[in-house]
Amino acid sequence: MANSAHEPEVQQNEDLWSGGKQPLKVSYGKLMMWYFLLSDAFTFAGFLIAYGALRFSSATWPIPDDVFSTAPFNNFGLGHETKLPLMFVTIMSFLLIISSVTMVRAVQEGHRENKRGVVFWMLMTIIGGLGFLSCQAWEWTNLIKDEHMTVNRDPFGTHTLDGVYLNPDGSESDEVFKAGDGYLVHKHHVDHGDDAHGHDSHGDDGHGAEDHGSDDGHGGDEYAYEVGDHAGYVMDENGFVFKKFKVTTDGDMKGQVMAQEFGPKAFGALFFFITGFHGFHVFSGVLFLLIIMINAAGGVYVKRKNGYEMVEKIGLYWHFVDLVWVFVFLVFYLL
Repeated sequence: MANSAHEPEVQQNEDLWSGGKQPLKVSYGKLMMWYFLLSDAFTFAGFLIAYGALRFSSATWPIPDDVFSTAPFNNFGLGHETKLPLMFVTIMSFLLIISSVTMVRAVQEGHRENKRGVVFWMLMTIIGGLGFLSCQAWEWTNLIKDEHMTVNRDPFGTHTLDGVYLNPDGSESDEVFKAGDGYLVHKHHVDHGDDAHGHDSHGDDGHGAEDHGSDDGHGGDEYAYEVGDHAGYVMDENGFVFKKFKVTTDGDMKGQVMAQEFGPKAFGALFFFITGFHGFHVFSGVLFLLIIMINAAGGVYVKRKNGYEMVEKIGLYWHFVDLVWVFVFLVFYLL
């Protein structure tokens, strides 16, 4: 009788200390992946909060429609560039979102123990990730090489006053702007090859200002003005062309002549750092996807009979990367 009285207590203690039970009914690997993603989410949140703090503490900030308006197909073969605000980054985002859908399909096929389905849909996911990285590489190249944006220089400015741009001869042009309108400071290009007189040659300055000049008889263009001395333009010591303008108030001209200025330095640094950090996550994800796909194709996970759990774990990471991009897209490209 005594032994029977203690049997329930003994059984309870054995259940309490038996061990081997999965916490939250998930495997150890999945739990660790969730821990990692939670810590990574805090990291990205800190970066985006810092971006918001610096942005709202700045008097002006670049307009996304002006910064992200170029694409490889902008000229449509017509010889002149057409502005398509946010079109290219929309394609980038679409590729990443579609890759998240194909990742879901890979996980589904894993639950069905369908090796061929897992390999196929993981391959589609890898292609989507590589497409996103290729688009981001082009965007960075365009901003650095063509727009001359760096981590400490932002050529995209925003007007704080109403005004009108000056023509190359110093007269007022028809191009009027309002406070809040964006502009792009372009680096001046000097062609020393054909200009026999050593005059500077001028290209489009980002506001539709075309070259003004005539043939000098020596196979080159001799321009009737020079940047440093002309009322319509000014060049700084680094070779950047700034377009001059007059400030207006209710349509009445003030006598003050002003020039464009570079935008806040923080924009370039934050853009390259945050989008680069996210791009590193995408690149890492593509490598892991490739390794796991090769293992799946080789039958490494067939004997485990656990629904291709490794595919599900990398799927969690990939969905996290896609979710982070939604916030990066919102902060940098839409707001």
